Amino acid sequence: MKVTVLVLTFLFSSMSSAQRIKDLADVAGVRSNQLIGYGLVVGLPGTGEQSPFTEQSFKTMLSNFGITMPANLKPKIKNVAAVAVHAELPAFTKPGQRIDITVSSMGSAQSLRGGTLIQTILMGIDGNAYAVAQGSLVVSGLGAEGLDGSKVIVNTPTVGRIANGAMVEREVISPFTSGDYITFNLRDSDFSSARSLERVINSEFANINDPATFIARAIDATSIQVNAPRDASQRVSFLAALENLEFEPSRPAAKVIVNSRTGTIVIGSDVRLLPAAITHGGITVTINETRDVSQPNAFADGNTAVTNQSIVNVNKDDNRMFVFDPGVSLDTLVRAINEIGAGPGDVMAILEALSQAGALRGELIII
Repeated sequence: MKVTVLVLTFLFSSMSSAQRIKDLADVAGVRSNQLIGYGLVVGLPGTGEQSPFTEQSFKTMLSNFGITMPANLKPKIKNVAAVAVHAELPAFTKPGQRIDITVSSMGSAQSLRGGTLIQTILMGIDGNAYAVAQGSLVVSGLGAEGLDGSKVIVNTPTVGRIANGAMVEREVISPFTSGDYITFNLRDSDFSSARSLERVINSEFANINDPATFIARAIDATSIQVNAPRDASQRVSFLAALENLEFEPSRPAAKVIVNSRTGTIVIGSDVRLLPAAITHGGITVTINETRDVSQPNAFADGNTAVTNQSIVNVNKDDNRMFVFDPGVSLDTLVRAINEIGAGPGDVMAILEALSQAGALRGELIII
């Protein structure tokens, strides 16, 4: 059986191209917030559920409208489903604006297609209500089931979305307008990149030869603090000028990423090998079991006997050894791996062994 190994390579140019600050860093305090709620989807064409918590929620909803049901009455609500509603509240979203929501079935509903979410309160982690959701669902999946239990499901019919399905009722106060400085947080922590960003900001807004005029300072490998105006309008203009400045981030550290589940291997271009020798070979053991039945003659005094016959074959592949000179690059490593015809599992074992031997100049990360 032929095994194909896919090795993905990210090649970086020798000179890193300059990029805007807003493409590589976030402003501290300027972020979205997660909202969640519990509600009911009604109007389903018999694809709802009969779970106890759905019945309880249905009765509670009716009681809010002044309708009381007998305690011993079990309503048939095949067109109702209990759902979880969640959304992302972007930074600086104001009351009256709308946001998208995702609706997911919580019980045994077969499909949410054709349903309508009734008014649902969306709360933040602090327990306060920030938005109210309601509307008709758009469900891309579908499902069909026959009387014999056979079913066909396309995509996921128990999850839907409502574009602009929630109206914001409360604003999340951002710390952006408070304090004496703005903090940029690099998405990829790196001391060299933090130092480069600090230098670019100071060269643009201060006298690079006079440290007393510097307005930016790198706090660590992630954060860079920048002195900023206290006035809100001036701060917005200042940040607009800052985030469009360009700087050159440092080259990323040499890494080899291995996904043990999919067999995907990503090798950075800076990965190098120290002198090492690799041998690749395997033993294939095949065991075939057969049963022989010994049947005596009709008039013979004997019993039928069943014996097991085992045939064991051992095949040993040719061992091949590869010797790498100091500083071998990515291209040579990939070429050698492809040459020996190693499968994903073999490649992972080879890379891990090289790392344990100290011959792999790069970080091996297995996910």
